[in-house]
Amino acid sequence: MWYVKNALTRKNLMALTGLFLSFFLIIHLLGNLQLLLPVEEARLQYNWYSHLLAGNIVIKVISIVLYACILLHTIDAIYMSLKSKKANGPGYAKDNRGRASKWYARNMMFLGSIIFLFLVIHFKDFWYHYKFGEMPLDENGNKDLYTLVIAAFDQLWYVILYVLAIIALGYHLLHGVFSAHRTLGLYHPLYSKIVKFLGMAYAGIMTVGYIIIPVFIYLNR
Repeated sequence: MWYVKNALTRKNLMALTGLFLSFFLIIHLLGNLQLLLPVEEARLQYNWYSHLLAGNIVIKVISIVLYACILLHTIDAIYMSLKSKKANGPGYAKDNRGRASKWYARNMMFLGSIIFLFLVIHFKDFWYHYKFGEMPLDENGNKDLYTLVIAAFDQLWYVILYVLAIIALGYHLLHGVFSAHRTLGLYHPLYSKIVKFLGMAYAGIMTVGYIIIPVFIYLNR
């Protein structure tokens, strides 16, 4: 009984942190779309936007929540996956679940691992440099994060890595958003199809939106 309660609590926590991260992806994408503006306008606007976020106390609090959600979501996913494998035994991987579920639904842990590894690289290349590294300033006195981002997306290998990670994220969202609603008890036959459609639309928009940015920069800058 303790394990069941524990598992349900962890699933709810994973669902809530996942939905928060999904909401953050929208805000992050809207900010990053400024990179598609004409060069000089994009540089000043994006650097101003980055400075605004870095110096806002409300955003700092939200950032702490964001980092906590990433860690909790990852730790819970690993814990639940290990517990599931242990509970189902070695024969679990040899069953016929493929007939009843999509491959991405059965490989959420694998997709999540790709996303987490990419986040480590992403944080190292951008967040760490912005917070702790020596960076040039633009003419308005803001740290020139724009130039750092453009330099990264000028490299084909980084663009490919980014696109692959976003595709993994898209499939992760495709199952995760709908699954989170069911976990939280919001599932109902009357509107489940609507929720599933909205989840698919959301995953598609996030995937295409994030992929457009590095591809556009690589091809046009």
